[in-house]
Amino acid sequence: MRVAEDIVLDVAHLDTRVGSQVVHRDLSLQVRRGEVLAVVGGSGSGKTTLLRQMLGLERPAAGRVEVFGVDLARADARALAGVRGRWGVLFQQGGLFSALSALDNVALPLRELRCLDDALVREVAALKLAMVGIGPEHHGKRPSQLSGGMARRVGLARAIALDPELLFLDEPTASLDPVLARGFVALLRELAAELAPTVVIITHDRETVEALASRVAVLARGRLAAVGEVARVAALDDPAVAAFFRSGEAPGPSAPGDTGHRSAGD
Repeated sequence: MRVAEDIVLDVAHLDTRVGSQVVHRDLSLQVRRGEVLAVVGGSGSGKTTLLRQMLGLERPAAGRVEVFGVDLARADARALAGVRGRWGVLFQQGGLFSALSALDNVALPLRELRCLDDALVREVAALKLAMVGIGPEHHGKRPSQLSGGMARRVGLARAIALDPELLFLDEPTASLDPVLARGFVALLRELAAELAPTVVIITHDRETVEALASRVAVLARGRLAAVGEVARVAALDDPAVAAFFRSGEAPGPSAPGDTGHRSAGD
């Protein structure tokens, strides 16, 4: 039995609708402290919508999302700010501010604390950039002057700027060529070992899951088709699981079924 202190993120009985379309139906998922959980699914399966609800950017039609014990839909601004200060987010394509330099993009969350002098902010930002392999010669460059791989690394440096307890990675290898993708996954593995945060990865990439995740949750037909350790889920006789692990991508949404998800040693 899991004690409450072991649960960092708790999604309970989530319903999501867009007009008459059901995106999620009675979806429940818990993320445990220190684990790396990958959420996978085909295009349109609702994984990006789920991430937005985990970040409090969207509200579900029913159910709740709690992070560090705080219900995101019911929390006041001060409580939300406290929770958000404990997580970091790497958005798709890096999500950098085009008008800011690489260094200033990473410095932004540090400056928002309003308790550090600028010299220290710049020093910490430079350290985070060094951790992801970005040298001083690139600190003054704007995102448009960086390659796709470098921009992704700057986005990662910003995500870890505050040494987060919880790290969200949204399609971290999307649009990277295979060589860059493998290098970025290796970097993520090193940082996860060094910083030891709880990590939630939203991805469609099987290699990323197999290289990084300790557990995987497979989204299909508005529900979780399976949740558990990666090797055990991969071996399940389930169409959604087979589609992802044997052909690379889980099927897209269809009418939600009436069965719950399968557990693989969960």
